[in-house]
Amino acid sequence: MPGRADRYHLVAFDAAGNERPEAGSPYSRELAALLAREAPTDVFVLSHGWNGDMPAARRQYGAWIAAMAECPEDRAAAEARPGGFCPAVVGIHWPSKAWGDEDLGSTSHALPADVSTPEAGQGDGVTRLLNSSATALGDTPIIRDSVCTIVDSALDDPVPVALPARVREAYQQLDAELGLGAAGEGASPGDDRASFDPEAVYQACLVEELASFGGTSLGGLLAPLRVLTFWHMKRRARDVGVAGVATLLTRLQDAAPGARFHLMGHSFGCIVVSSAVAGRGPAGRRPVFSLALVQGAMSLWSFCSTIPSAPERPGYFHRVLADGLITGPIVVTTSVHDRAVRTFYPLGAGSRSQVDYLPDQLPTYGAIGTFGVRGPGIEVVDDDLRPIDEPYDLEPGVVHDLRGDDVIRDSAGVMGAHSDITKPPVAHAVWQAALAAPPPWARCRD
Repeated sequence: MPGRADRYHLVAFDAAGNERPEAGSPYSRELAALLAREAPTDVFVLSHGWNGDMPAARRQYGAWIAAMAECPEDRAAAEARPGGFCPAVVGIHWPSKAWGDEDLGSTSHALPADVSTPEAGQGDGVTRLLNSSATALGDTPIIRDSVCTIVDSALDDPVPVALPARVREAYQQLDAELGLGAAGEGASPGDDRASFDPEAVYQACLVEELASFGGTSLGGLLAPLRVLTFWHMKRRARDVGVAGVATLLTRLQDAAPGARFHLMGHSFGCIVVSSAVAGRGPAGRRPVFSLALVQGAMSLWSFCSTIPSAPERPGYFHRVLADGLITGPIVVTTSVHDRAVRTFYPLGAGSRSQVDYLPDQLPTYGAIGTFGVRGPGIEVVDDDLRPIDEPYDLEPGVVHDLRGDDVIRDSAGVMGAHSDITKPPVAHAVWQAALAAPPPWARCRD
């Protein structure tokens, strides 16, 4: 429960969205039975994002819940509601761990340029990088061979002027083996990109590194590998959400019919929770009450009725709003200091032109963590993240884009401030979404 890190429940899924059994049986069954007995008033379902293994997931959920506890006025308001406040918190874990900064190394271009054979101690790092990258991407023979070719070439020259032919071919083989689509904006997450051009991605990353004055590295010759991993995990987030988490959500709603459900995601976790709301489930499944998308690595057009660059298409998650699958408000945070969504998202989409854009124009490929939720057919209100003693006026069915530049601002490595979210003002917005007045029809139903 908020304020008590020892009372959240962790449900784990594999890469395909199948629940991983605990002590021989799915923990969700035990959890559903618990909710049926305790009849909570509110159930919070949380999902972490990219690069989260089990220890990282536990740390994140502990930190998120601690941030919620630093909003005592919100908690008091919840407890003052008719019926009081008896919450349950459920953390979702899914395998999103890719090769992290510890694998990339702290040097400007990841691997030393002047060695043809690994130095003492470096071999372990190279092996770890090879294994972690191959494992994250599926570890078929083609994937391992392709990654091996790329890493070997990086040992020879980590920052060539252009990708060597054998590296371009390896990247193309890797992209084909991953089976990532290139259906453009409006397609399902992971397939909503342009065709993969490894040379274009590499050159764009070099320019981005120059623009950052060498402060952080995108990995030199390994940068397209990081981008491919980013996109691969985006598709996995969809798979986990639409399968396992959607089923979990239905099970918990059936177990706690009187509870209001609140979903919150960070980064790719926004795709997980959005997919769960829009995903498979019985006809007429009860809507959830609120949705919080924190530094989301998903398309800014995800919820609109018509995508400007593809007018024949709605956003992939448009039905979440159009079909009333969220009865309360939707809150979205943005930050200019989040380099992961500002830089990697458009790079992964495969177009350098989408990294640079005119100030008064929205790009075809951009993330909600940078631009907020945009597009026609939805009601959007722009605001700032507020201090914890300043309430919001959040409306049901309305998207509230909250600028967090002054809050989500502390950079940590190549991803910038992407994970600088465990702060009271962010938690306050999540609380306020949960505390918003329900729509009139929902009040009549209750």
